[in-house]
Amino acid sequence: MSMGESVSYLKGLAEGLNIDKSTSEGKLLLAIVDVLDDMAAEIAEIEEAADEQAELLDIIDEDLGSLEEDFYGDEDEDDDEDCCDGDLYEVTCPNCGDEIYLDEDMLLEGNTNCPNCGEKLEFDFDGCDCGCEDDEDCGCGCGCEH
Repeated sequence: MSMGESVSYLKGLAEGLNIDKSTSEGKLLLAIVDVLDDMAAEIAEIEEAADEQAELLDIIDEDLGSLEEDFYGDEDEDDDEDCCDGDLYEVTCPNCGDEIYLDEDMLLEGNTNCPNCGEKLEFDFDGCDCGCEDDEDCGCGCGCEH
């Protein structure tokens, strides 16, 4: 039984009992039933508005999901692409201490600017850094002619 139906039942019960409106108790009981009737009507309106809002929210959620799919795409596809992008190298700017990640092509250019402070960073790959003294045949595979 809904709240409106319950209040209607109480109203009918009060009318069927022939409550005397001239007594204090009768006035109080009838006033309580009237307030309950008003409250039931207000609650019904609030429930109806909440249902409408829930429907609108569902529509907005579906639209947002479509936009996210269009904008971000399938995140699983992105994960697969990351495995083959190549190595990134971490470089610390000596001026500001910011950590920068560069790929091999950027390093081979020989220089770049720090995106944080603008300091020019230079990279020198002339020597072998494998620890082999450049004239030894160490077999390290560094590509140096030893």
